[in-house]
Amino acid sequence: MSSYELFIGLRYTRAKRRNHFISFISLISLLGITLGMTALITVMSVMNGFQKEVRARILGVASHVQVSGMDGSLPDWQKVSKEVIQHPSVAATAPYVSAQGMLSHNQVVQGVVVRGILPDLEEGVAEIDQMMVSGELNHLLPGEFGMVIGTELARALGVFRGDKIVLISPQGQVTPAGILPRLKRFTVTGVFEAGHFEYDSGLVLIHLSDAQKLYRMGDDRVSGVRLKLHDIFQAPQVSNDLSVTLSVPGYISDWTRQHANYFRAIQIEKRMLSLILALIIAVAAFNIVSALVMAVTDKQSDIAILRTLGASPRGIMKIFIVQGTFIGVFGTILGVAGGVLLAYNVGEVVAFIEWTFNVQFLSGEIYYISKIPTDPQFEDIVTVAVVSFVLSLLATIYPSYRASKVNPAEALRYE
Repeated sequence: MSSYELFIGLRYTRAKRRNHFISFISLISLLGITLGMTALITVMSVMNGFQKEVRARILGVASHVQVSGMDGSLPDWQKVSKEVIQHPSVAATAPYVSAQGMLSHNQVVQGVVVRGILPDLEEGVAEIDQMMVSGELNHLLPGEFGMVIGTELARALGVFRGDKIVLISPQGQVTPAGILPRLKRFTVTGVFEAGHFEYDSGLVLIHLSDAQKLYRMGDDRVSGVRLKLHDIFQAPQVSNDLSVTLSVPGYISDWTRQHANYFRAIQIEKRMLSLILALIIAVAAFNIVSALVMAVTDKQSDIAILRTLGASPRGIMKIFIVQGTFIGVFGTILGVAGGVLLAYNVGEVVAFIEWTFNVQFLSGEIYYISKIPTDPQFEDIVTVAVVSFVLSLLATIYPSYRASKVNPAEALRYE
């Protein structure tokens, strides 16, 4: 592209036109791209923030990788722990016993998942000790049959720390009267709040030895071993590696498969919202087409003079491509700046709106969060900027082509 084409194209973007409506359409196009990009970057950042928040809450209780016995029972868990800890991506391990049960208190019965743990090792693979709202996780002592439950479960049963509660095991015992379920009285030693309804309403923690006795597993058997990784996104690779190197037969799963539905749903929502908001940028790009078509009509005499002075059709086309591209590039720059600025401060903006209009978008009692999470990612910002620029560039092709086909004689006939 020669210097005169760039000079004239940029001059057309800032020079006063006889028809101010063309300038207005160009301004609307620029603002449309800016607002569309700002909204798209902000929404993608908020969706990333929600995904990160949900992932943190789930993985605060669940394991990154889990090695379990093929028949629900894993012998010699110490050997398994020694083998898996040799993997450079594994940070900590802890055994567990997992079983079904029912809790009963004051004629209220709730089905639960019982997890037997070693509190000292469990702190290395989960963050339940940081989620305790009453009591402490290390109050679970062997032989004392203590229990830690979630806040929603405690509310449903109407129990508090120190209350007695009955755990009903589905493994029945044979008596002369028939098969009866096994009952054991536990003491509530603590209450945790994970911020995830599934865990807060259906998970109870007891000591590993108590779980082994209750479910008759023996002192050397557990359900499996839970692993914590240095990088959670390495979980699929670590699972594949352990499936090859582990000497003890077992089933290996990771969090990406155990909770795939949650993250798949968030990803689908993010893609659909991004597609819908991208239409704003597409509409702004169509406005560029309108603005350039009117600019070509308004500048026909100028085009004719340039053609008579020796400008080629390709050169005329480049002039209007420069004009349309300038609108797209400038709108993209403003959109990126506005999107990043809003994405990093969306919590403060929402708080100001809530305070001004006396409304509440996120109730902490319902959503367990009081501030909108945000996580702007460089890849998303670059993708939005590239899409905006490409759409703006494509929008200049037809008007520029039409300008290159202007006949100088016809354009100057009535001048």
